[in-house]
Amino acid sequence: MSTTTAVAPLTTAEAESLVVAARQAAEAAGVTVSVTVLDAGGHLLAFRRDDRAVLISGETSTRKAYTALQLNAPTADLVDAVQPGGLFHTLPTALDRPLLFIAGGVPVRRDGRLIGAVGVGGGAPEQDHAFATAAVEALV
Repeated sequence: MSTTTAVAPLTTAEAESLVVAARQAAEAAGVTVSVTVLDAGGHLLAFRRDDRAVLISGETSTRKAYTALQLNAPTADLVDAVQPGGLFHTLPTALDRPLLFIAGGVPVRRDGRLIGAVGVGGGAPEQDHAFATAAVEALV
């Protein structure tokens, strides 16, 4: 008989704190961003677009979060996998899903279990990844 320990889901309050932490990191770097937080089922828990963030950043932050959630990996780690010859080369066009293989999406885990994802868009990919990572690291 195996026992499975339940892991608490990502709460709305935690999702809001992820948005705040990502935005603070971006603001400190002088970058305007959009931040999306999804729960483990891919449902929107929190979203915020800075007033001066480019409009497409809302879409990219959501797609980055979705991609990180579906593949349970930071999107920064997946960029090479979709290049010609890569493991997931055909994945972006094979599925009718909003996947985006650009750095800025990071899974959120509790006790090693996937409970959601955060996506940041609006800065350079490396910046977005750093802001999303800072948010996840700030979640206690």
